[in-house]
Amino acid sequence: MLSLLLTLSVLVAEPTPSPAELAAQEATHLKNIRQVTYGFARAGEGYFRPDGRAIIFQAVRNAPPTIFFTPAPNQDDYQIFAGELSTDAKPRMVSTGEGACTCAYYHPDGKSILFASTHLDPTPSGPKGPSYSRTERYKWEFPRGMDIFRASPDGTNLIRLTDTPGYDAEGSYSPDGKQIVFTSFRDGDGEIYIMDADGTNPRRITHAKGYDGGPFFSPDGKRIIYRSDRKDNDLLQVFINNTAGTAERALTNNEFVNWGPSWNPDNRHIIYATSRHGHQNYELYLMDVDSGAEERITFHDGFDGLPVFSPDGKRLMWTSSGRTSDKKSQLFLADFILHP
Repeated sequence: MLSLLLTLSVLVAEPTPSPAELAAQEATHLKNIRQVTYGFARAGEGYFRPDGRAIIFQAVRNAPPTIFFTPAPNQDDYQIFAGELSTDAKPRMVSTGEGACTCAYYHPDGKSILFASTHLDPTPSGPKGPSYSRTERYKWEFPRGMDIFRASPDGTNLIRLTDTPGYDAEGSYSPDGKQIVFTSFRDGDGEIYIMDADGTNPRRITHAKGYDGGPFFSPDGKRIIYRSDRKDNDLLQVFINNTAGTAERALTNNEFVNWGPSWNPDNRHIIYATSRHGHQNYELYLMDVDSGAEERITFHDGFDGLPVFSPDGKRLMWTSSGRTSDKKSQLFLADFILHP
């Protein structure tokens, strides 16, 4: 009876916050939240151009109005789009429209872009490649025909940077633009590599069993962060390392899926998504990587993930499905206050 009373007292003491209370909690760090992308079946994983005035992102196109529609083989696959951050701006597809695409990124000088695509081998023969899955609804593939490409910001002058069997993707530039950190299955396991910006001299950074992915250089270029499934239990954790791969340290170690970490320009804070509040309710957390201190940033039902800061750190962009009327993922933007 005593344990029952204690349980009831806890339940009574922690009522579910109202929508207004949740909005007030988010307002601690986020101001002027607004939806960025419209007119897509889904959109997400956006990154800022170095001047902060434009974005590049992946999106699935809506089917055109038609009768007896015949979908293309890649109808539901992501393509890469770019557009100015201005009212009623029209985003432009900068990938080829063939195959599947992911993980776009701007060069630090803003004069070229990076993305991964299967357009050269959209339907590879042979056994299907590996995939990551927490549940049937939470799953992404690692297509064997995926390679990394560089192009002009409008998608022209496409150059292939990787040419190995299997999956090469999840790439991003070093702050000086001289290197690319990325994920590859070329050695049979998902590992982190760093190569020169022209695709030469790849070197492996991680060497432990389990998928390592989504790497980013720190703003000073001295460290990298990434996600990893080291325990082979489909529970991703966030790791930090030096660029030589000799100082790996786990930033999270729990029973949740923690992924999509991204650096704040101050070189000390990162922001990432976690399932600690339920697998249908991913939320964003801010972390001081030196002290380990954390703070919850979003409080909205549904998925909030893939967060990135603007180059000046004054805005936060992320992917959300719980904030849209149809519950499909779109990009959102807010003014960000690091120290309220």
